[in-house]
Amino acid sequence: MNHADELGLLDEALAVLADGFTDLPDYDHSVDVDALRPVLIETARRMTDNYPYFHPLYAGQMLKPPHPVARIAYALSLWINPNNHALDGGRASSAMEKECVSHLADMFGWKTHLGHLTSGGTMANLEALWVSDRLHPGKRILASKQAHYTHGRITDVLKIPYSSVACGPDGSMDLDALEDELKKGDVGTVVVTLGTTGIGAVDPLNDILAFREHYGIRVHVDAAYGGYFTLSSILGERVRARYDSVVDADSIVIDPHKHGLQPYGCGCVLFSDPSVGRFYQHDSAYTYFSSDELHLGEISLECSRAGAAAVALWATQRLLPSVPGGEFASMLDDCIHAARDFTGLLEGSSAYQGLFDPMLDIAVYSRSGDSADTISAANQRIFDDAGRLQHLHLALMNLDRASVAGQLGIDADGDPVSCLRSVFMKAEQRGMTGDILQRLEAVAS
Repeated sequence: MNHADELGLLDEALAVLADGFTDLPDYDHSVDVDALRPVLIETARRMTDNYPYFHPLYAGQMLKPPHPVARIAYALSLWINPNNHALDGGRASSAMEKECVSHLADMFGWKTHLGHLTSGGTMANLEALWVSDRLHPGKRILASKQAHYTHGRITDVLKIPYSSVACGPDGSMDLDALEDELKKGDVGTVVVTLGTTGIGAVDPLNDILAFREHYGIRVHVDAAYGGYFTLSSILGERVRARYDSVVDADSIVIDPHKHGLQPYGCGCVLFSDPSVGRFYQHDSAYTYFSSDELHLGEISLECSRAGAAAVALWATQRLLPSVPGGEFASMLDDCIHAARDFTGLLEGSSAYQGLFDPMLDIAVYSRSGDSADTISAANQRIFDDAGRLQHLHLALMNLDRASVAGQLGIDADGDPVSCLRSVFMKAEQRGMTGDILQRLEAVAS
């Protein structure tokens, strides 16, 4: 679909929207198109100073283009500009948000839940850990060393004790190290990451849940990046068992603006026990009067929130339901295939070597060298030159030496080593792994 087609569909949808308000008196809402034109052209030129995040040759950070239906629905909603804090400001979009959240809860097997959309995973995780602290005040929160850095920042903001837990060779949380911490008796919540944003590792949720009753902990699942992979049909048996256990978690975070084909920002927090809504209770002198129905602002720490995010997600879920075996799930499988195919191709490369078997859609790899410093320098050069010479945009990641010393033939002690990292978030990349490696080989030579 080209831009003209998208704008044509938007124009059709705007006409339907306008028909819903024909009984209102007219007023002057004209704009000076000639004044807008140069500003918008300048804006477009400024926006070209970006990497091509939408293109399959952008294989760097977690940046996935929104689906056209999400773009169009988001833009359509801006003519209303709803605020989903209270029904007064977002009546239709609030109802759509509740449907969206129920759809996400169903994806994880939850029939009973409390949840809402957020501006992103950071705010969603903050709410989940805030609730955890209300249930276990003053107790520590644990997450793996590969968990997202937001947990350390959030707990610092909330003044909650926090510790990180060592990982095993595959990057997932080490169970022995976890139990050593649990035995200290001061842990309230364990954050389990389903898809670390560094290497795509999946923590052993099924095994961690077995600790819950004995140690009296809550289990929060941070699936901001990896949550949608629960729909995949090609997860290995071990990883599949970890995803299948999410139905027994206490809370879940997922970001539709990562693998859910949504514009930024769109996150979601879900609680298995709706009674935690009591912690959100507050009063407002002027907000919650238009309906006796629960307003989203009454179960959220955020106040004003873009209803456009709910409208875009609702439209996407209508077109591409998040169900196993569907078109959307097939796109996710293509992303995993791309990472696996690329890592397999690296086995025949004399210039690069893969460092982890991908659990999801992230590949981590490196040039060789006789020391950590030379390897880091070589990878930095590839990172710089691939974009400049081959229009191939990658990412770098600093890895603890001990985790890759064997593969790279370097000493395990010392500063981290900088390696190359690619997130294959676009289904189209499955057909381009050979081209991507060819471009990498050209840069290396």
